[in-house]
Amino acid sequence: MEQQMRDFFMECDKAPRLNEMAEFFSATAAGRSGVPTKVPRIDPRLFQGDVALVGFNNAHRQIWGSFGPHYYGSIPYRLEEDIRLGDALLRYGCTSTSDDSPARIYVLGAAEGILARTLAELGNGKIQTLSCSPNKENEESFFLHGRPEHATFFLGPFHHLTRSRMKATPGLRHFSDGFDIILEDTTFQMYSPNRTAQIGFVKRHLKNDGILLFLEKFRQAETEEYLRRELQKDHGYKARFFFPNEIKSKHEVILKKMNLNETTLDDFSVVLTEHFKYGCVTWNCGNFYTLAASNSADNLRHLISAMAPPCIPNEYVYTETPASLPGLAFEVPSFRRLGRQPDE
Repeated sequence: MEQQMRDFFMECDKAPRLNEMAEFFSATAAGRSGVPTKVPRIDPRLFQGDVALVGFNNAHRQIWGSFGPHYYGSIPYRLEEDIRLGDALLRYGCTSTSDDSPARIYVLGAAEGILARTLAELGNGKIQTLSCSPNKENEESFFLHGRPEHATFFLGPFHHLTRSRMKATPGLRHFSDGFDIILEDTTFQMYSPNRTAQIGFVKRHLKNDGILLFLEKFRQAETEEYLRRELQKDHGYKARFFFPNEIKSKHEVILKKMNLNETTLDDFSVVLTEHFKYGCVTWNCGNFYTLAASNSADNLRHLISAMAPPCIPNEYVYTETPASLPGLAFEVPSFRRLGRQPDE
């Protein structure tokens, strides 16, 4: 087991994210490159006047750093999904603990931690969050709007954040007992296709009844279908924010390498069955999916039923959600209705 961990750490240390891709992420996080021609904004029509989503978006938008605009301009309707998911996490976090202890949420690899900071701010002490990134520029953006009371930032790649390190670090010690929810945000695909080791490592930080969320880009069984969805993303969405030469450059520098580290949804589901009893798809946009897995059916139902329906045009949706995952039998509940007040 110890040798497997050493191999995993070595694999991560040699990964593209920390080597070939390092300069790209550094420059983008600093705002030196990758800046969209206009700042991405939510399409309010997709929220249908939902008060909670509008309110979460207003708070979310106040604490953007340099990487956020690039990220939200790169994945179609990812911004709307961040708001939708954030609203559900806020509802879940504020009602999931039976005692006075706060819910603990770890957003793994999400640049300057916009979602985590928003949750901590709106949670008013009921939610404590942790973000991580290997880029100093993202840490600077995290603190750009002040030092948050209930949000913490770890400067380093996800595999450097071990349980022993948490216990030994005063600012992280309160997370060492585990997280109620962990969200992996397009991170594993920047390191390797070794989902077995990656999920196994991160799951060590999760409470026994916790929920692990994954936002990932997946390969398709048919290459032509994968490429068709990529063309839709690049020409139907990214072209609104980036010049053609910038889209082409990112493809050469980042996406070609990242594609080698993607897995199929079926292969990913097989790995999940090694760790969890229940799982489902909660969002789909082209080749991107959000998945949720847990060993607690009740907690998973609680989170999913707190989610608004996906706020995305139908032409980008290839999997109707919520949907069960192969091998993870689960009676998936319905999403909440749009238009409800935040306290309903």
